[in-house]
Amino acid sequence: MRWDVIVVGAGAAGLLAATRAAERGRRTLLLEKNRKPGAKILMSGGTRCNLTHQTDERGIVTAFGHAGRFLHSALAALSPQDVVQLFAAEGVATKVEETGKIFPASDRAIDVLDALLRRLRRSDCSLALDEPLHTIRAAAGAFELVTPQRTLEADKVILTTGGQSYPGCGTTGDGYAWCAALGHTIVQPRPALTPVTTNADWVRALRGVTIPDVAMRLVPDEPAAGQPSRRGKKGRCLDQRRGSLLFTHFGLSGPVALDISRAITGHDAPHRLVLECDFLPTGAGPALDEQLAGACAADGKKQLAGILARHVPRRLAEAILVERGLPADLKAAEVSKRQRRELVAALKENRIAVSGTRGFRKAEVTAGGVSLREIDSRTMQSKLVPNLFLAGELIDLDGPIGGYNFQAAFSTAWLAGEHV
Repeated sequence: MRWDVIVVGAGAAGLLAATRAAERGRRTLLLEKNRKPGAKILMSGGTRCNLTHQTDERGIVTAFGHAGRFLHSALAALSPQDVVQLFAAEGVATKVEETGKIFPASDRAIDVLDALLRRLRRSDCSLALDEPLHTIRAAAGAFELVTPQRTLEADKVILTTGGQSYPGCGTTGDGYAWCAALGHTIVQPRPALTPVTTNADWVRALRGVTIPDVAMRLVPDEPAAGQPSRRGKKGRCLDQRRGSLLFTHFGLSGPVALDISRAITGHDAPHRLVLECDFLPTGAGPALDEQLAGACAADGKKQLAGILARHVPRRLAEAILVERGLPADLKAAEVSKRQRRELVAALKENRIAVSGTRGFRKAEVTAGGVSLREIDSRTMQSKLVPNLFLAGELIDLDGPIGGYNFQAAFSTAWLAGEHV
């Protein structure tokens, strides 16, 4: 059975790449090992699916850092505005949240998947479900793909098998082995956008508490050999992020923790790292100290926890008092100048020891993958294997939370579909 194009993996990238190839008149087959397509789409964004971000091409490139330059051609082919229009044409209205995240107005990820499937059906692309790919081989100017059901041939192949995040969705890293067998370099995959764990009991006791705006710095906890201890001082910053923070039974989640997790999983000793948290990043420490001094003088009979609760959630205020060895019912008038400054430090420079992350099982994306150096960014074609194209999370490209990774998947997939 010979096809013009076979696309492997019916996630966000695969659905769009196959659709675009078929719309251009290519006889296209989309292979998916699961019984249903788009499993990860349905889980993303808390089942709401954060499609893209309210920004332009430059904003997407910047969000991906150094690797973002790879996306110039892909974003020229399909920009964030194009993604919004694509779904609007399928009847999916979108909305922009305060953070810039773009979701379907219905808050239903199923609407996103249904829209992609409608367009796929109109394109006349053939969709084969519950048919995992076992092997792929390039030979005699074509590709031979073997599944449990049959042996297929294709002039061109697009691999969109995803990474290793949310393995329960079927993204178990199969594509890495196939690409490596075809000669590609695989940058070591690791979890990104995954929750952070800690052994600090006071942190885990705050499960369910959310802080809407936290500035977070990741620093080493141990000094380098021969160097003085950095404990209590600002250490060398490995990464810094800002956003909403959620305390959980295992540690920390929410956008700011998820974003900084990439630097944690990339470190050779995550348990030697510390998160410095500023729970009140909009103001300076001296100003906060002055405010607390005035409040304690004016309301000396009130509990100090109540004074602190004017700035942070009450449970966090009480936890900080206990963590600093102060009674939770301490009166404001009883606080010494030294204790007050220690509390300011606890609010502005709170150090939380990292024990690790929740790994691939809870990761939203995968860092690492097929080396970008071996892919032509103008077409998404392999530089090593003619007529092999790669797109989506399979390649070494991952961005922050906020719809950036879906945008990259859509754009690279569209570009690949344009060139097969």
